[in-house]
Amino acid sequence: MDTPRACSVARSLEIVGERWSLLVLREVLLGVRRFADIQRHTGAPRAVLTQRLRRLVDAGILERRDYRPDGERTRQEYHPTPAGRELQPVLVALMQWGDRHLAGPDGPPVRMEHHDCGGAVHAHLVCEHGHALPGDGRGLRAVPRDVGAG
Repeated sequence: MDTPRACSVARSLEIVGERWSLLVLREVLLGVRRFADIQRHTGAPRAVLTQRLRRLVDAGILERRDYRPDGERTRQEYHPTPAGRELQPVLVALMQWGDRHLAGPDGPPVRMEHHDCGGAVHAHLVCEHGHALPGDGRGLRAVPRDVGAG
């Protein structure tokens, strides 16, 4: 029997490859920072949300920051780290795919726009030389790292 392929996709999915984690990331990247608001926007059960937030913090994707409303105790809100912000294109690509294949007769429920100009935002594959690749994966190839080199 072959051993499973060493893969960054599999390692990434260990952290963010679960529905609630992705929905938490969606909300935090959209600017929702507080536990109760994240819970309301995702519908996640309290215990599940607590666990997912802890895991995302432990993985260095989110960070906790203290805040204190006047007359109340100190609480924490969640902010994306640089690694967390780098997941935004992944969520945009998932949304694009869902908009194309799952949106239904009323169309997509949300449109992502460029803050500065209002233009629609889309995820695209581009090689290091600036060549745009089709969104269906044609033109890609996986090149395994030469484990004997170096």
